[in-house]
Amino acid sequence: MIIAKLAYKSLLNRRASVLLTLFTIAISVMLLLSIERVRIDAKSSFSNTISGTDLIVGARTGDIQLLLSSVFRIGHTNNGVSWKSYEYITSQRGVKWSIPISLGDSHKGQAVLGTTLDYFSHYRFAKKQNLTFNKGRPFAAINEVVLGSEVANKLGYKLNASIVISHGMGNTSFHHHDDNPFKVVGVLNPTGTPVDKTLHIPLAAIDLIHGGKASLVHEHEHEHEHEHEHEHEHEHEHDEHNNLVGHPKQITAFLMGFNSPLYTLQIRRNINQYKPEALLGIMPTVTLKELWEMLAIVEKILLLFSAVVVLISLLGMLTTLLANLSQRRRELAILRSVGARPWHLFTLISIESLLTTLLGCLVGSALYYLAIFSAGGYLQSHAGISVNITMLSYYELGLIGVIMAAGFIIGLIPATRAYFYSLSDGMSIKA
Repeated sequence: MIIAKLAYKSLLNRRASVLLTLFTIAISVMLLLSIERVRIDAKSSFSNTISGTDLIVGARTGDIQLLLSSVFRIGHTNNGVSWKSYEYITSQRGVKWSIPISLGDSHKGQAVLGTTLDYFSHYRFAKKQNLTFNKGRPFAAINEVVLGSEVANKLGYKLNASIVISHGMGNTSFHHHDDNPFKVVGVLNPTGTPVDKTLHIPLAAIDLIHGGKASLVHEHEHEHEHEHEHEHEHEHEHDEHNNLVGHPKQITAFLMGFNSPLYTLQIRRNINQYKPEALLGIMPTVTLKELWEMLAIVEKILLLFSAVVVLISLLGMLTTLLANLSQRRRELAILRSVGARPWHLFTLISIESLLTTLLGCLVGSALYYLAIFSAGGYLQSHAGISVNITMLSYYELGLIGVIMAAGFIIGLIPATRAYFYSLSDGMSIKA
């Protein structure tokens, strides 16, 4: 206890160099924990984006490219799927549900997705959680739009707001569909997935604004005229659902659910051998696993980078302790003169290095929480990674334990030198 108190006072006496060492250890600990948390939560966020979908079908590209473009809105595919092929494939035995999706438009940098009402019924995220509404309802007319939570919050849209869609993805667009404004009728609850950054409109609206067959406003008025006059609808509009689907020439991709896993494998094989057009069917869970296997090398590099930073900070502590030791030989000799034994001095230096490492880890953990709290919103909005602020996991505590052990072991080097100095110097100090 006396040695520990002496070590604490010794550190205070040399606070300038100790604070510098402590700060480098703290930064390295913060970096290690932050990289580890972002890595784990990135994996979790990607895995939670889609759930309960057995198959994603699109034009024949690569498995990962199709997954990223259709689900994560990252990149794009040059080709689509013809509506005829979509209807044929989804009419096969064993198909439980299907969701067509059409991408390619945007609104102020946010993706616009054309789909059907089945999207709100069958799309699942995380552990098979369904989409729920914070305000409003699903679209019921061709000129209505449902917003993801982040779109509504970021752009400040309320129900009944009027918005105009632009052609092309990204923040810059050279063509706006000004003659076809949409009315906000619903806002979804947050999901922590790309759904939050998406505007959802009826599939038929995509077809109309690009085909120029009619304006959305006129189409909407036309529907109301039919309702009031109780007339029969057009031949191609059998019911309200078909009004929202229309007759698109092609779509970007579609999601499918099956009654049995056997149907999944069978229809996937048929899709990949489909002769009328080159299509690709992927299983999201399998493709996600392939994606993480591909990124495994990046994970290892990040972990190695963090470990090197920690090692450099600990070597910095060693250098400081050894440099100070030469200046402290008189101090150690005085301690010997008042009864301190060589092992007391060994213990003193060991405790000093251990205390420095411990304080560095504590400060680093505090900085880590500060960094996660500050950068959480940015990672969510720009990278789609939902970072959770939770207690340190056993694995993270294990990493800190390894740093503590490494700090203690490194501290044994100057402690051993102090031990032998005390034996050789005695009371006589060499100049």
